[in-house]
Amino acid sequence: MGEEITRLPVKVIPSSSRDGIAGWLGDTLKGRVTAPPERGKANKAVAGAIADALAIRKECVRILSGATSARKVIEIRGLSEAQVRQRLSTTE
Repeated sequence: MGEEITRLPVKVIPSSSRDGIAGWLGDTLKGRVTAPPERGKANKAVAGAIADALAIRKECVRILSGATSARKVIEIRGLSEAQVRQRLSTTE
């Protein structure tokens, strides 16, 4: 059996007062990061914030699309969608 891979839509709010997960907008995860939206800083920060919230390595989270947009699709390796939603529901 292969490794679990979950793809998740994310809306990023850059230049926020703190890093973290801000909850769900329907099926879209909302993340806040202090990093500005320049030279990939916000992308790196949101991947790190999601990895921290899920208690997984940062290397297991990557941006698939939307690198220059507030709306992105991320890939999470090693967790099912149900596991992702369960872990994130405890962070709200």
